[in-house]
Formats: sequence, C-alpha cells, structure tokens
Amino acid sequence: MASLRTQIGLILGIALLGNAVSHIAPLPSVWAQFEPEPDGENIPPRFPNDTPRPGITPLPPERQLEDRRFPEKDYRVTSLQPDATGALWIGSWLGLTRIDPNTGRIIARVDLPNYTIGALARDKVGRIWAGTYEGLVRVDPRSNEMTAQNFTLPSNRILSLLIDRRGYLWVGTDRGLALISPDQGLLMTTLKNLPGTSANAMTLDREGQLWVGTLQGVVQVDTSSGLVIGRVTEIPGGVVQTMTTDFDGNLWVGTPNSLLVINPKTREIERSVTPMRGRSVSSVRFAKDTSVWVGTNNGLWKLRAETGAILGQVADLPSSRILSLSPDTGNKLWVGTSEGLAWVSLTTGRVRPHFAFVRRGPSNF
Repeated sequence: MASLRTQIGLILGIALLGNAVSHIAPLPSVWAQFEPEPDGENIPPRFPNDTPRPGITPLPPERQLEDRRFPEKDYRVTSLQPDATGALWIGSWLGLTRIDPNTGRIIARVDLPNYTIGALARDKVGRIWAGTYEGLVRVDPRSNEMTAQNFTLPSNRILSLLIDRRGYLWVGTDRGLALISPDQGLLMTTLKNLPGTSANAMTLDREGQLWVGTLQGVVQVDTSSGLVIGRVTEIPGGVVQTMTTDFDGNLWVGTPNSLLVINPKTREIERSVTPMRGRSVSSVRFAKDTSVWVGTNNGLWKLRAETGAILGQVADLPSSRILSLSPDTGNKLWVGTSEGLAWVSLTTGRVRPHFAFVRRGPSNF
C-alpha cells in the first residue's frame, strides 16, 4: 500500500514539475556587440535581439547610421608661424599646435572653438593670432591658452593675417578686410568693398603699405586710412593665391598658372618666372641665403631669385600639394602639405615627415 502511495506521489510530482517548467519563459538572447571605431576605440554595445531597456528611446535606423558615420580626419597644414622663443606654431585642420622645430617635440596643443585654421600671425608682443573658418582668436604663448575671440568681421572665414609696422592686425576674409588693435582687441575699421572681394594673401612693401591678393588681382591699401590707393589687375590667372616681398622690395605673386614679380612703385609686372609658368603656385617664401622656395600643387621647388633658375626640387613629401612654408626654422625648412607636415634638413637635404601630423608617410620613410 505504501509502495502504491509512493508511486502515485512520484507520478503527481513529476506532472506538477513538468507543468511548472512549461510555464517558465525562455531568457532573451542578449549579445553585446563591440565594433572597433576608425580610431581603435569601442562604441557602446547594441542589443539587436532585445527590446530597448526601460527609459531609453530607440533611434530610427537612419539616425543609427548617421551616428556611426565618423568624418575622416583632414591633415592639411595651412599655416606655419615661428614665435619669439624659437618655437613653431602649426595651424592645420586638426587645430593649433606648438612644437620645438629643433627636435619636433610637441610643446602644447591649444583648445580652440574651431579646429579649421586658415592663417596664423604673431604680433609685436609675441601673442599668436589664429584665423579659423569660424572667426579670429588670440592665444597667449606663455599659457598656451586662448585670451580673446568673437570679433565683428566682414566674414568669419579667415584666409590671411598680417601685422603691419604699427603693430596693428590686418584680417583677410572671404568678404573683405578688417583692422584690429591687438592690445585692446578692438575692431578699428573694415574694408568690405575690397576690389576682388576675397583677401586671399597679404604682404607689406618697403614703404609699409599693404598689398592684398584677391580673386581679381592685387590691391594696394594705405595702412593709415584703410583706403585702396592702387591696383594691378592684369594678372595671368586672375586669382592670387600667395604673396611675399623679396629682399629688394619686389612683390612675388603666385597664381593658378604663374609666379609673377611686381614692382610696387610702378605697379607693373616685371617678369614671369619661367620655370613656374603653367604651375599653380600656392606658397612662396624667401630663405636667409636669398633663394626662394616655391610650393605648388604639384611639388616644391628651390629657385635662384635673381634669375628664376631651378636650384633643386624636394621629393618624398607627404603630399605634392604644398600649402605653407617656414624656411630657416630650427635649421630646417618646414613644409605644410595637404596630407600633413614634414621638414627638410638645410644641411643634408634629408626629408622627414612629422608623424603627429601625417596620415601616412611615403613608403621609403
């Protein structure tokens, strides 16, 4: 009898247990999926096989795609500015950086509201001015911190900067010029109706007058009054991309198809530098030995200023598109390109990239 009761109890127990098991809901299959980002970091996990956790609003599919689409870094180096301490400031589309040009060591990275830098300048007391595509900022090199910003300009897209002999700052934008007192940080005047509209490049002549390269040639501006006092319009190629002044006071003007030498007194083109004809000249700077470095959209050249004869060409740069030059800095020529920064030894001619500013170096580095 006892045995029968035991068997009945076992049967009932198994039935009850089976019924309970059948009512236990299966646990959801949850997998935390980590996918590496382009910079090697992980993004938060997604839960594709589960409903959103409480309190979290699900994103639409297109928003998820947008959140995961990271812009590729732009390594172009647009401006190079030595300072009074011998350091070199690097203006790029990665921001503003200060380095030791002798060793390449990074001294500081400056946090700016906008990292797209178009121009740099150093004022009379050593402060660094950075023109971005969203305005102008002032940086104190002692603290490496921004000390002024938000100026009222013809446009916030800044293309060129220059300190005149009085110590005032000229700001070239894509819609005209502005003059600023660096000490007070005050806007003094604007020239919105600049012939040629865009102040792409600037330089001073021996008399201290301002010359501006625009979309329609070269404009001479009186620095005292801020008024246009002369023009050179018959420029082959029309658009001025870069300007500088040589040791004799002549203006060197780079255009999309030529390198011109202009006499500022007569406002006439004295010559077109023969080896640069048909080349898009983007940067021109003179070295201490009076030679001239010419950067184009297809290479970097060293010329004899008096004759225009080619003294050499620099190969194996991060890119053949040259954007900025700084000769005789840390016993090197520093070169900003569309794909990063490099230096050229003035004694050996050796070329090396600065790996903090390049996407990738040439294969022979």
